[in-house]
Amino acid sequence: MTRTGLVARVLIDSPLPQLDHLFDYRIPEELAALAQPGVRVRVPLRSAGRVADGYLIEVVGGATAVPPTGTDPATLDGVTPDYHGALSPLDAVVSEAPVLTPEVWKLARRVADRAAGNASDIIRLAVPPRQVRVEKAWLAGMAATNATNATNATDATAPVAAPATTDPASAPPHAFADYPADSLDTVVADRKRLCVAAVPTLMLLPGGHTIGRWAHTMAGLAVAALSAGRSSILVVPDYRDQDQVQAALELLAPAGTVSRVDARQPNADRYRAFLACLAPAPRIVLGNRSAVYAPTHDLGLIALWDDGDPLHGEQLSPYVHARDAALVRQGQAGCALIFLGHTRSVEVQRLVELGWLGEVHPTRNQHPRIIPTDFQAEPDQQARAARIPTAAWQAAREALQHGPVLVQVASPGYAPMLACQTCKKAARCTTCQGPLGLASAAALPSCRWCGALAADWSCVHCEGRKLRVVTLGTGRTAEELGRAFPGARVIIADGDHQVQQLGAEPALVIATRGAEPIPAGGYRAILLLDGERMLARESLRVGDDSLRAWCNTAALAAPGAPVMLVGVGGTLARALNAWQPEAHAAAELADRRQLRFPPAVRVVSVTGTADDVAAALIDLDQVPGLDVLGPVATEPPLVRGIVRFPYASGAEAARLLKAAIVRNAARRRRPKGAPFRAAPTLKVRFDDPELL
Repeated sequence: MTRTGLVARVLIDSPLPQLDHLFDYRIPEELAALAQPGVRVRVPLRSAGRVADGYLIEVVGGATAVPPTGTDPATLDGVTPDYHGALSPLDAVVSEAPVLTPEVWKLARRVADRAAGNASDIIRLAVPPRQVRVEKAWLAGMAATNATNATNATDATAPVAAPATTDPASAPPHAFADYPADSLDTVVADRKRLCVAAVPTLMLLPGGHTIGRWAHTMAGLAVAALSAGRSSILVVPDYRDQDQVQAALELLAPAGTVSRVDARQPNADRYRAFLACLAPAPRIVLGNRSAVYAPTHDLGLIALWDDGDPLHGEQLSPYVHARDAALVRQGQAGCALIFLGHTRSVEVQRLVELGWLGEVHPTRNQHPRIIPTDFQAEPDQQARAARIPTAAWQAAREALQHGPVLVQVASPGYAPMLACQTCKKAARCTTCQGPLGLASAAALPSCRWCGALAADWSCVHCEGRKLRVVTLGTGRTAEELGRAFPGARVIIADGDHQVQQLGAEPALVIATRGAEPIPAGGYRAILLLDGERMLARESLRVGDDSLRAWCNTAALAAPGAPVMLVGVGGTLARALNAWQPEAHAAAELADRRQLRFPPAVRVVSVTGTADDVAAALIDLDQVPGLDVLGPVATEPPLVRGIVRFPYASGAEAARLLKAAIVRNAARRRRPKGAPFRAAPTLKVRFDDPELL
């Protein structure tokens, strides 16, 4: 073992799994003052003068070194063998800003190991790209602040008081007034882990902004943590939810204590908000799924809104859900953890039944007036075309005289799916076999995948040339309802037409799930259409997703307003009607336990060539309680196997699969002059929500 003075242990920013461990480098004397844990560095990698970016994880006074020419799968835990050669020196310290805190590094390592992924992939989500001007301004500000603090000897970590409301008459109700006494007031102090049922009503803030009552409760939890001198992280699915929580925080939280980290922000604003989180003072961090990795000072609370929303699922490797990352971070930081929602996901229900999460319900059972309906004969031809039964039709017509009425449909666009008029088979694009649809009444049919026009289309089954509309989107529904309700103002809200706030004036709003505007005072009636289409999707989670979407939409209704669920019956309709989503989650979890479906067990998909998948699955034979489904062919020459195993075996399964990934990836390297080798194909994904 060679003692080389100060040694930097560096994580190289690379997607290669064989580089997912710490490398040791000698710190030159000229860089000793700048080489601090958490800074960005550049280091030499292998030969030919190549350098790589990375993060300095720790500095030790002489350490066991690892050569930067490769690794062995047995060293993935960061323990390296003795090395007796000379260490390569750091090439450069890119910036003196310590952007990777020890807490976030430990979180990234644990989360990546749980999913058999790379820590650098998690760090890319946690640390935004560097913005030089913003960083220099922040460093200058920190230097000035440190000088001022040294002079005044101020305590930056003292509890922060919430702003006082100047007009008591206009003050909003207490954030926890709807819940039993002390159930939420002591969350941070007692480090509680709770599943909290949101109150499904709207509230008008003094500034005239209408938000869901859940956003006010979430902001109150963060302000309570701030008053105790601790930071909080609030994670919501999208920017609409962020705007609601931010409006509540602007009313409740002191100025300058909130950092919003949002993928929609310009790079400079996002990096500026990230750097503000590094300050040694309590803050409130508000953002989407990547906010769960934000650096904080003395973390006291993590709160997730609507954890069942698909937007909480990370689409980049290693595909870690925000809920799972929050669970890992809570265990690491020992902070409070809150799952807040109108419904309860099956994953959270499992934690409740295990006793790991407590339950908190509002003191008063207040919920929307849900009216399930069956399809009924409608004498009005326009009503039949609008696919609205009699009871819903009458409710909408009466409510439209007093305020806005919401009609929720399944799909955006005009006519998202067409079929052959003769044989009724789905119309497909002749270029890519994608579904054909109409963008407007006068538009030519076009492919929804590649955009190719189908002006000279003919059916491959019967050679028919006429098309018929199969499904109706927001555009076609608005057109038909506009004829059925002459004189009514019609508003479309979907991905192409974004509307967030709405007045109390009468209007007919046609919206897709999650795009509904928030009306002042609530909708006078809500019609939930296309329920049978939403439930026709092939997915294990289709019932959970549909119930969650319906409950979130019903929460926008005015007190006593009818919410008509069209075309859906059975257990889902009963759970929505009684406003007992937890009963549906409990029944769903019981069924999945019998079938060994997640979340009763953990699952992982292993995709690759038949030989690669077989080799990876053989390694898993030693994991207790494991069973394998498949492998089955996917896209030639690839196959996929699904592995199920108990939670207790998760760490061992992840370790073995990571070793298989490293062995497979190592085949990319070939000796000089050797024939070309195909890139490795083995792909592993844990806890895929759409796997079954």
